[in-house]
Amino acid sequence: MNRAALHHISYGLYIVTSGQDEKFNGQIANSIIQATSNPATVAICINKDNYTHELIKSSRKFTVSIVSEAAPMTFIGLFGFKSGRDVDKLKDVKTKPGLTGVPIVLDYTIGVIEAEVEGELDCGTHTIFLGKVVETDLVGEGKPMTYAYYQNVKGGKSPKTAPTYDQDTAAKPKSAVARYVCTVCGYVYDPEKGDPDSDIAPGTRFEEIPDSWNCPVCGAEKSKFEIEK
Repeated sequence: MNRAALHHISYGLYIVTSGQDEKFNGQIANSIIQATSNPATVAICINKDNYTHELIKSSRKFTVSIVSEAAPMTFIGLFGFKSGRDVDKLKDVKTKPGLTGVPIVLDYTIGVIEAEVEGELDCGTHTIFLGKVVETDLVGEGKPMTYAYYQNVKGGKSPKTAPTYDQDTAAKPKSAVARYVCTVCGYVYDPEKGDPDSDIAPGTRFEEIPDSWNCPVCGAEKSKFEIEK
């Protein structure tokens, strides 16, 4: 089996929120599709270990915020590499209550979809939830962030709980200048791209970055980086 074929499936970047009774959480997800148009339904794939999975199972509802290309890595890292069991991810993020009562993330969001769970499929490590769309709206401008943009332009990585995690094992061309990997979340600092969100210009070698710099995804200190092998 040549699993490289799976690496060419297109994905987007979304924030899925869920919960009830003042217990809410959100996470980054990339495996979301519109399943039918009439009635409108969407399918989302969520890892069973994630707190959001637990909340969807209990509340039977979820919302999807379509993330724009303007979203900084710190924002993506909050929802993608931190656990809602340890951190209140929605505390300092702009939200509004949706029709279902689930908070909708508005920061760096182009459009939103609210759904009520109508069915689910056990996929081993993950569950596919099928939701009937009860409300949609456009709340921002810009281009939606694709997973390719997140990885190739932003330099992002898949968390281990993502359904597409192993696609990061595909061979990548070596850079002429050493790249460094965050040992906490797997983010790769590429000198050719720099870190524009942190005012690190393209062409800046890792050794030239101030020691006060932190991983743009998970916030780890510079000392947590190792040279890419």
